[in-house]
Amino acid sequence: MSHAELAAGVWRIERSRLVGAAAKLLRDLDEAEDCAQDALMAALDTWPRDGQPDNPAAWLMTTTTRHKALDRLRRRAMLDREHEALAADDEAAQTHVVPDFVDHLDAARDQAEIGDELLRLIFIACHPVLPREAQVALTLRLLGGLETAEIARAFLVPEATVAQRIVRAKKALNGQAFELPGAGERQQRLAAVLAVVYLIFNEGHSAGSGAQLLRPALCDEALRLARQLQHLLPAEAEVHGLAALLEIQASRLPARLDAQGRPVLLPDQDRRRWDRLLIQRGLQALELALERAAPDGGAGPYTLQAAIAACHARAARPEDTDWAAIVAGYDRLLALNPSPVIALNRAVAVSFAAGPAAALPLLDALAADPQLKRYPFLAGAQADVLERLGRFTEAREAYQRAAELTENEAQRELLLARARRLAS
Repeated sequence: MSHAELAAGVWRIERSRLVGAAAKLLRDLDEAEDCAQDALMAALDTWPRDGQPDNPAAWLMTTTTRHKALDRLRRRAMLDREHEALAADDEAAQTHVVPDFVDHLDAARDQAEIGDELLRLIFIACHPVLPREAQVALTLRLLGGLETAEIARAFLVPEATVAQRIVRAKKALNGQAFELPGAGERQQRLAAVLAVVYLIFNEGHSAGSGAQLLRPALCDEALRLARQLQHLLPAEAEVHGLAALLEIQASRLPARLDAQGRPVLLPDQDRRRWDRLLIQRGLQALELALERAAPDGGAGPYTLQAAIAACHARAARPEDTDWAAIVAGYDRLLALNPSPVIALNRAVAVSFAAGPAAALPLLDALAADPQLKRYPFLAGAQADVLERLGRFTEAREAYQRAAELTENEAQRELLLARARRLAS
């Protein structure tokens, strides 16, 4: 691997932390992202000439991002003639100490509780001045490293809508104190934080575009964040529910591709390849979530989804799956969150619990929902049900329609292969 390739690879991994460190200093997300980009350009220029540093990530953080953020602060100070701030920045740069505008607010306690720059930035990006959609979109952009188009697919909204949300969110946060919220306010922001972690994992579990079905680095990052949240907020049922869901879903990753890298659907997976340790962790987290669920309000959406995932995890063979329990789980989930995607998942479960004939009318009704008009998984579910009913011509057309709608090359090839099989 060349020095340039190493620099680019380390930068992709560390990008979110670089943005977080710069944002704490600059209180401006656009400038923070510029600083992180400057760090990459400096590494691409310096490493091929001077050689790879012993600790590339630390070089990017300490030697580059923070110094560049200090340079920007220094220029601000000069322009505003804030001589005291300029002197403080100069002293910090000379002693390699970064002035932290957050830490004066009971920093020792907060840092001990969080202990992770990435989690700090998630809670900051989920600021109450932003609407929920903007909180999630901004945090996915800053911390998940997702492009605007990928976020748009996760939300089932136009790309331009997400782009506007991100721009407006950055403007709204500029000038805000980039400080870790206190315990009470952290609680209020938790729902948005959980949604961010969930969507980051989903993009890694089934990439919306590109040649690869999986983006394991995103799954790993979401798992790490979920586990950190468990440590931070052990009394929160939904924190454990989300962790349970991600652990169980991640357990299947080794079986989701065959030896040629082609997708393998859940009924066809070799369950011996599922990660039993992750399943065990997930089931333990689910127990914690159910223990902590409010007696009056019941389990939350992540806990309910984890319980559904657990039905698959406990089944040694596909035919052992308790599909009736899965349908009942989706019924509870729909009552809590009447989403068309959840309704689609329920219809798929009905096709296995009660047969494809019972599910087809449910899928046909969902086809009228504007949010699912271009959703490839609806067409794929219709194709599967039609195939199981022996309506092969219609099934082939549905597989082809699903292939046209998906932007993931691996998923498209799987759908086209199924269409070709029916044609022959």
